[in-house]
Formats: sequence, structure tokens, C-alpha cells
Amino acid sequence: MADNRMCKACNPGAKFKEAICIDTSRVYDSCCDRDCLSDLRVHFTDRAQSIIDCAKSVRTKKAEIINACVDVEEVPFNKGCFSVDITFFFKLHLDVFTTPGCDSQRVCGLASFSKKCVLFGGEGSVKTFSSEYCIDENDDQLPCVKTAPRAKVQVAEPIVLDTDLCRIEECCDDCSCRIPCCVARCFDGDFCNAKDVTAVKVTLGLFTIVQLERDVQMLIPAYDFCIPKKECCFDSEDPCDSFRRIKFPTKEFFPPSQNCC
Repeated sequence: MADNRMCKACNPGAKFKEAICIDTSRVYDSCCDRDCLSDLRVHFTDRAQSIIDCAKSVRTKKAEIINACVDVEEVPFNKGCFSVDITFFFKLHLDVFTTPGCDSQRVCGLASFSKKCVLFGGEGSVKTFSSEYCIDENDDQLPCVKTAPRAKVQVAEPIVLDTDLCRIEECCDDCSCRIPCCVARCFDGDFCNAKDVTAVKVTLGLFTIVQLERDVQMLIPAYDFCIPKKECCFDSEDPCDSFRRIKFPTKEFFPPSQNCC
């Protein structure tokens, strides 16, 4: 795809032709954060909880974010500022050891974490209507769109820092809110709310970027149309010939010796 793009950097001879107006999204404000989520309680379905109740030790093999609920609200008495409320839902893959020296059993659990940040999103109260329509919808007019800023959350996969068995009162329970159906469908069975069960707490490290953006019209310089310069072709050469041209992966066999600290 890089060969199909033309810009002044790759084509120094390109000349500025005109200024054109485009409709795009502009980031008004953003922030990055590093969160250490200590002692989050891991919730299990009835099938997995029966295994956890017999556990002698647990180990988290993998943590992934399966969903994030994002809500934007205007901050009272602070024009142009908005609070962004985010709730992350984590799916944890745990190895459960019920008997010393025996193989582990794999179960999945759910943890959640909520955070809030305040960002500047600009002001605007107009409504936007579009002439676009959906096929097979009898050409109905699409509903108007308000110009409130949109929140975009970028997050790296969480880092598992610690996992341990505990009593329920020792956990930080962030899953008191209702579990969305789209999250519950990622697990087998029904989540149990019993209080006299063995609990698991986990500590995660999380890196996030949050930004507020609006649809705006911007004037930008135009150099030329993006006309492809590369011809479409089909590579039908011998796959063995292609393999022979690949450089031998020495580093895969001899990893560099570097200290972790």
C-alpha cells in the first residue's frame, strides 16, 4: 500500500495545487495513563467456581480485554470539558491446581476496572443530517447526529503481575455493576453471586490512551490525486526459490544475551 501513496516527502517535485476542504475527525484533547490494578476480584461462572473451591493454588496464563464501555458526559460549570467514564472487562485464563503434583485445570474468569478522566472536547450544539441511506430500508432518512465529542480509548493487552487465592473481603470488587450480555456470552455457564466461596484476586498492569474527537471541516493543501504507480501482478514463481532468498534466522537460534534490568 505504501507504493500507492503520493506525498511531498516521497515526491519532492510535487507542487501545491490548491487548498481543499475535507470533513474529518480532529482530536481536541488526549491523555495517556499507566494503571496498576491491585487485587481485583475474579468472578467465575458456576462451572468454574466449583473447581476454584477445590484449588490449592492458581496461576494466570493470559489476560485479555474483551470489551470496554465508554460514556461521555459534559462537566457542569466547566464549558467545553467532558468526563470520560470507562469500564474495562478482562477475561482471565487461569491454571488451577487442586492436587500437588497433578496436572492443572484451565478455567476462565472475569474481572473489571472502572476509571474516569476529564478532557477538553470543545463546544458545539448543532445537529448533522445526512443524505445517506441504507439498502433495503425504503430510503428512510438517517437520524440526525449531534456534535458532542466522541471518546476513543486505545489500550494495550494487560500485564499480569500477581494472582492469588483469597477471601472475598480481601478483594477489590469492581464487578458490582451489571455484566453486559456481550461480555457474559464469552463465558460458559452463569455467574454466581455466592458469598461463601473461594475467591481469586489478580493484579494487572494497564496502559491506555484516551482522546476526545469531533467531526470538523479542515482546509488542507492538495498536491495531486493519489494515482497508483504500481502495476498489479501475480507472483507465480517457485515457492522453493522464494524460500531460498530468505535470510537465515540466526537470532532465532542464538538469542542476544541482554539483562532484563
